[in-house]
Amino acid sequence: MTKLTHLWTAAAVAGIALPLSFSALAQDAVNLRMAIWSANEGHLALFNEIAAAYKETHPDVNVSFDSLAFDGYTTTLTTQIAGGNAPDLAWILETTASDFVNSGALSPLKATLEGTEGYDLGDVTERALALWRRDGEIYAYPFSTSPVGVFVNNDLIKAAGQKTPAELIATGEWTWDKATEINAAVAASGKAGLIVRDFNYQVWQNLTSIYKGWGAAPWSEDGKTCTFNEPAMVAAMTFIHDAIFEKKAMPGPGENVDFFAGEAAMTLTQISRASLLPKENPFAWDLVPLPAGPIGEYAVIGQAGIGVFAQGKNPQAAADFLAFFSNPESSAKLARFFPPARASLLNAEVLGAANPLLSPEQLHAVVIKGIKTGSVIPGHTNFAEIQQTARAALDALWVADADVPVVLQAVCDRIQPMLQQ
Repeated sequence: MTKLTHLWTAAAVAGIALPLSFSALAQDAVNLRMAIWSANEGHLALFNEIAAAYKETHPDVNVSFDSLAFDGYTTTLTTQIAGGNAPDLAWILETTASDFVNSGALSPLKATLEGTEGYDLGDVTERALALWRRDGEIYAYPFSTSPVGVFVNNDLIKAAGQKTPAELIATGEWTWDKATEINAAVAASGKAGLIVRDFNYQVWQNLTSIYKGWGAAPWSEDGKTCTFNEPAMVAAMTFIHDAIFEKKAMPGPGENVDFFAGEAAMTLTQISRASLLPKENPFAWDLVPLPAGPIGEYAVIGQAGIGVFAQGKNPQAAADFLAFFSNPESSAKLARFFPPARASLLNAEVLGAANPLLSPEQLHAVVIKGIKTGSVIPGHTNFAEIQQTARAALDALWVADADVPVVLQAVCDRIQPMLQQ
């Protein structure tokens, strides 16, 4: 509640008639809520900085950021919408883009973005906008287009008598087989090997960063046919299963290990996690591209959009704030954590200024090259239900004696009817 609102309320209770200007200003105050899945202090400080800058020219607009748990984020969001408590804006995962864009839940943004002075919508790449367009309209802004990279702990790797990924890259030997050898050696020394960030044996789509190296996908490009049971996915999942249960190169189910606390050799994640690198008792770390798979070099991109909800109380005010949040100046600031969709910002100079922890070489090899060549983690209409159904079927895979082809066929048996709906 603003000071003006407090004044107006107190006067009303006391029976005092305030000048019209006071009550009108109080009633004109706009409170916007943006749902996000991050509670990272660095992220929130930056978002609040941008919101404060917006308020300087829009004093009656207050913006708050509502951090929801990543696990179950979309379910929480859709529950709020169904309950009549939709946020004004929200982050949207790439896997659920189709649901939100095609459902009518989001307000169109193109006219607002085009009409905002200095916005330069043409600077936003068509490739980045692809998931968020329908019939020529734009329904969300891709604020983060972030390739998955590998953060590595060179101290642990060297202590285990292994070559670092950078050394292997220099000789053309950075492959998944070599990465597994390194992680198994580190695990044998008493630490952990590879962590797939936020996987936790539930969010199976995060394994895209590995199985894409085999040319595998969960379903066909048109989304109508399950491909979990095809040879490429069987080979990739067999590789992952062996890395977990035979080579011990990945922590098993129920093992909680934190790479950023120095407990593991490697983690697959995005550059926004660089803020978690320890400032006290730091270790020697590096950021490198994904290892080459049987198909050769590849890249995987995680993308997130920001949409304005049609059921929100102030959709136009929310769209205006989003235009400010995603303008060139704000995008340059956000690049510290979230690689931008603007072509003018996709260079080592801009990204380096926003990410002083990362070298130009790291930014070029992982971020710039990854955005140009990578593919986005696949989504699908009704993704939340498909994800949960596949997850339940995949539970049988995470035991030592699992029959990989049989389990993956069971996944297809369960989700195939859902893909055709």
